[in-house]
Amino acid sequence: MSPDLFCEIVAGERPAHVVGSDDVAVSFLDARPVFKGHVLVVPRAHVETLSDLADVGPFFERVRAMARAVEEGLQAGGTFVAMNNRVSQSVPHLHVHVVPRTKKDGLRGFFWPRTTYDSDEEAASYAALIAEALG
Repeated sequence: MSPDLFCEIVAGERPAHVVGSDDVAVSFLDARPVFKGHVLVVPRAHVETLSDLADVGPFFERVRAMARAVEEGLQAGGTFVAMNNRVSQSVPHLHVHVVPRTKKDGLRGFFWPRTTYDSDEEAASYAALIAEALG
């Protein structure tokens, strides 16, 4: 597999505004931020999706620390933390968005339309399929 944009940033081959880096993850400003201070946290090792990440705990410790740093460093009211897996994933390298939030910043809820289940039975059938896949 050829290196992706984030692998190049991790390797120091492409410039980025790095805000944190260690043996587990590299964090840098998103080049097209939702709001100024929007950070991407990526695992140092190339993995495409969350399902591919072998050791989730250490990576999400970095995500948690970055959410705290964004709030404190920017005096934000909170953060929006999100990730895509395959669909809408702009770079095929796992990355978590940590976006600073303030009240009345214009970001409302989720970015996609909501739906409802036709019945409790339909909801139960979806829950059963997912529970079965969990094993």
